[in-house]
Amino acid sequence: MKMRVLLEPHHGASYDQILALARATEEAGFDAFFRSDHYLGIDPDDTGYRPTDSWTTLAGLAVQTERVRLGTLMTASTYRQPGPLAITVATVDAMSGGRAELGIGAAWYEREHRFFGIPFPPLAERFDRLGEQLEVITGLWRTAPGEKFSYHGKHYQLEECASIPRPARIPPIIIGGAGPRRTPALAARFADEFNSGMSDGLADRFANFRRFCAQAGRDPAEVRLSTTLPVCCGRTRSEAARRAATLGEAGARMLQMGVTGTPGDVAARLAELRAAGADTVYFHLYDVADLDHVGLLGDEVLPRLDWA
Repeated sequence: MKMRVLLEPHHGASYDQILALARATEEAGFDAFFRSDHYLGIDPDDTGYRPTDSWTTLAGLAVQTERVRLGTLMTASTYRQPGPLAITVATVDAMSGGRAELGIGAAWYEREHRFFGIPFPPLAERFDRLGEQLEVITGLWRTAPGEKFSYHGKHYQLEECASIPRPARIPPIIIGGAGPRRTPALAARFADEFNSGMSDGLADRFANFRRFCAQAGRDPAEVRLSTTLPVCCGRTRSEAARRAATLGEAGARMLQMGVTGTPGDVAARLAELRAAGADTVYFHLYDVADLDHVGLLGDEVLPRLDWA
């Protein structure tokens, strides 16, 4: 089982804080450091929230970390045009020596779009656009040297593109969410990893995804199956509860979908997720300054995964 860290900072973060947590993730032995692609936090009325751009920070991490894989869970497809996004991800991949991964979704946070003046089409159109974006991104990355790429969709058109982005190697694509139809259908076509979102209903979502793979003629064994687990860990349950209390009401809501407890409690939950089919888990963390938390998870939880 691959163990990863997903940062969604409660009050936002500076780049230096994100870098410190990414380095702590690397030192703790995790496989990857991912971040959300949001400009608002888990408390949308937090006037002190410090937004940062996901791919700008990942570019910095690409040259200031050494081993961990880097990516987004999930890039909001509404924020970026597919051609420039293909260039951005390829650039970060080259900067990192081939460690970038692209998690991408149709976006869901309407309030966030209103805050920053970003168009937020209806859900069906967002999924239509996402499908075309995936065709453009993968088409550009797979264009052979010396060839040009064209695409004529309803929402995006590329004409005889000769300036092809060249990643160090084609970055894995992660698609996921709780939707029962369009998300797993797109994942069956394009994804190297299907993410269930939060872990409730995990086995059913994975079974549904396998049905879409069968319909698409794809072997589901080719695709990693992942989930996201909010975690607040302490050496004792009282320590875990104190750590959770610092996140306030918004953090408590998120942790209801995860686990608050000792390293043994966290490891037991991971065993359940593995039994449900997950081979990759993202620890969803909210306190960017709590480097000791990452160290504790690395020291006391990862070694318990003798079945990993």
